[in-house]
Amino acid sequence: MGEQERITVAVFCGSKSGNNPIYAEDVSLLGKLLGDNGFDIVYGGSHKGLMGDLANNALLHGAKVIGVLPEVLLEWEHQHEGLSELIITKDMHERKKLMYQHGAAGIVLPGGFGTLDEMFEMLTWNQLSIHNKKIYILNSGGFYNHLIAHLESLESNGFLYDPVWNRLVSCMSANELVTELISDLRKS
Repeated sequence: MGEQERITVAVFCGSKSGNNPIYAEDVSLLGKLLGDNGFDIVYGGSHKGLMGDLANNALLHGAKVIGVLPEVLLEWEHQHEGLSELIITKDMHERKKLMYQHGAAGIVLPGGFGTLDEMFEMLTWNQLSIHNKKIYILNSGGFYNHLIAHLESLESNGFLYDPVWNRLVSCMSANELVTELISDLRKS
């Protein structure tokens, strides 16, 4: 991205790798592409699972990587020791709030309950105009197909205030996601 100012994005993903190798492959590529394209990352702070794959590859490709880890997860998630910065919070709520504040957009990768909690809180805050940050889903190997269908069902059944795709962008590949980020966040 040349001389442009680096932009930080908040990335939410699992501290486990999941059963399909495509998850780790896509997350590793995403970390590389974000770093190569002038993006920095704020994420959950673990060295395990998809979190570790993301951080390691982003760091290798020039990204500043900030981890945000609540005290309760210090031992459980095994904090990453090689980050640009590690912020310890008192609880999960403070963790999410700091990640949202640091990131110009949110990226949701495969993960479990925590990842979904983070995504839905970010979507809710967006709907309530607490922020206007777009959320990008990396639908690796169709991981989020069922969730995407459910989100569309929320809209078709009249439970959303505006179209779901006003707030979300779903991408099938890391390349597509980074292309969308560049288009949305690097506008002149």
